[in-house]
Amino acid sequence: MIDRLQWFREQPASWLHWEPLVGGLEAHRALAARLPDARCLVSAEDPRVPGRLQGGVGRSLRSLLGWGGSSAPSVATADTRVAMLWANMVLHQEPRPQALLRRWHGHIDVGGFLMFSCLGPDSLSELRGVYQGQGWPSPAHSFTDMHDWGDMLVQAGFAEPVMDMERITLTYSSAAAMLDDLRSFGRNLGAARFPALRGSGWRARIESAIEQHGPRDSHGRLTLGFEINYGHAFKSAPRPKAGDSQSVSVDEMRAMLRKRRS
Repeated sequence: MIDRLQWFREQPASWLHWEPLVGGLEAHRALAARLPDARCLVSAEDPRVPGRLQGGVGRSLRSLLGWGGSSAPSVATADTRVAMLWANMVLHQEPRPQALLRRWHGHIDVGGFLMFSCLGPDSLSELRGVYQGQGWPSPAHSFTDMHDWGDMLVQAGFAEPVMDMERITLTYSSAAAMLDDLRSFGRNLGAARFPALRGSGWRARIESAIEQHGPRDSHGRLTLGFEINYGHAFKSAPRPKAGDSQSVSVDEMRAMLRKRRS
């Protein structure tokens, strides 16, 4: 996502990092280095995260994020407005994404923009295949197609949405390593997921099924693919309502007519 900032003629003077711990500490440090003069703010749904920015634990977190002294970010409020809102790997974990998009729109200045990434529908296809073969519910909820994200951005009030996608394949030495990695990626929001806690025997069954039926690369390592969707969109000035009256001078009308004829 950071590389995509070169597409914009003007770099943002302020930016809001939505869920910085989800987006990644390394990504935050890289973005802060890319925008050294921009004002940085953070927002987190977990009420404990802003509290960690203060006190002993906060000092440790600020160190991890590369924050210090005057460079430490402010915590966003409902009235916060910024030139860019940055949300890395957040949307696919949100149960009400349309409401979140509208909320983001409210935090962005007119002329500002949103940049985000999320998982696409082809993610975890290998693991879904293993689960389907065992007759188990899907290991994850269905992820939204990037074209649908474009439509939802427009419905939320954004303009000129641009979507892109890439595929990444990770490999693992064992099913246990794969599951440990997945645990850090997010949560399963599927309605058909098991509604209670599972025991150690269930974990052993999953590992056994993946080891036996999971696809492997030429080196014998288990593979797991991810579709990464990238998007950005602008917040334009609100259009006048159909019932609003507009005044156009005679000279302006003549100029418009000449422009159409030329």
